[in-house]
Amino acid sequence: MHIHILGICGTFMGGLAALAREAGHKVTGCDANVYPPMSDQLQALGIELTEGFGADQLALKPDLFVIGNVVTRGEKFPLMEAILDAGLPYTSGPQWLSDHVLQGRHVLAVAGTHGKTSTTSMLAWILEHAGLQPGFLVGGVPQNFGVSARLGLGNTFVIEADEYDTAFFDKRSKFVHYRPRTAVLNNLEFDHADIFADLAAIETQFHHLVRTVPAKGRLVVNAREEALQRVLSRGCWSELQRFGARKEEPGALRARGEPQAFDVLRGSLKVARVEWALYGEHNQLNALAAIAAAEHVGVTPEQSAAALAAFKNVRRRMELRGEVNQIKVYDDFAHHPTAIRTTVGGLRRRIAPIERILAIFEPRSNTMKLGAMKAQLPWALEEADLSFCNQLGLDWDAKDTLAPLGAQAIVGADVDALVAAVVKAAKPGDHLLCMSNGSFGGIHEKLLAALAGK
Repeated sequence: MHIHILGICGTFMGGLAALAREAGHKVTGCDANVYPPMSDQLQALGIELTEGFGADQLALKPDLFVIGNVVTRGEKFPLMEAILDAGLPYTSGPQWLSDHVLQGRHVLAVAGTHGKTSTTSMLAWILEHAGLQPGFLVGGVPQNFGVSARLGLGNTFVIEADEYDTAFFDKRSKFVHYRPRTAVLNNLEFDHADIFADLAAIETQFHHLVRTVPAKGRLVVNAREEALQRVLSRGCWSELQRFGARKEEPGALRARGEPQAFDVLRGSLKVARVEWALYGEHNQLNALAAIAAAEHVGVTPEQSAAALAAFKNVRRRMELRGEVNQIKVYDDFAHHPTAIRTTVGGLRRRIAPIERILAIFEPRSNTMKLGAMKAQLPWALEEADLSFCNQLGLDWDAKDTLAPLGAQAIVGADVDALVAAVVKAAKPGDHLLCMSNGSFGGIHEKLLAALAGK
């Protein structure tokens, strides 16, 4: 089959393209911005890429068009209009994945506002370490694998289950297509203000996911999340495994000890001990979720703990990009206020008290651009010594929003202005923490170059 993918350079659609190519399909695709590294990865797989969404791509005559959720109706996407006018076959990415990859396999899906990529990567690595040879599709690149997607040789398939909408013609969340037998509900907060009116609307989508899990399936649920308890109160028909309880709870998994070295308890019984390279309570909770999910396919907590000891995390998760003159530059994907606070706090607890954190961030997600959560930013950044925000692309005043931080907050008109301000303030021993869900205008390389020339 020849499939042509519209919006192929997105993380999800790029992973889907790799799976389709591995399965033996002819794959071509297009996107508005065809550039490295995704373009290089896809072309290395023999996938022909086209810049833009021109209607002339109908001449490729694929058997099926697979439509990414970046595509909308109207003059910006003449190819989509031509497909509709010609009555040609098309489907969404999640639906294609469900029909051609996931059908008949034991799907383990990881959902939640935060930690999806990390937890999905942990779970895939645990199953790999246990010899199950899982397939996976992750919204990032797990360093243990070096790729974001593969078909796998075993019966299990691990997938990052995004609550964002499927396509312009299917406004359900992506994850309702995956039909998991094991579903992780990691946490739930308001996000995606461009498509959800409020938290209750997202809770409804999460309950749609719960409805798809069979009675012999397992829901792995964060015991600390009130929103998830409300979701389950609407109806739950599957085995329930809770994790993260703050005190002893029969059957639930919880942690005892510091995030970098902790016992895993079921109720009061110790079932494993995790000693690994990751920091932060959020990663401790992610590990508990992965352990509980892996147990559903026969991997013991002890086996999971041994795998996590060798887990190398995901690129763009507190990834050290370089060090110049004793100043370290990190890259992190945090973009929601809760994730920013968790990331800054995790770094604070692993460095010396006299060392400074310079938090550098861009409000790039649709939710942050709309200003829906701007009031939470001072709270998110309070553990940083200095905070630097990119104003470019915002309709709201970042300087006014960050005023509660006083002189600790600096706003730059663009990335170059931000780099100049950071370099001026930085001194040996500092940790420069760059946070964005995009490329941030190449700020990491710009910082390292400017620091080297300082």
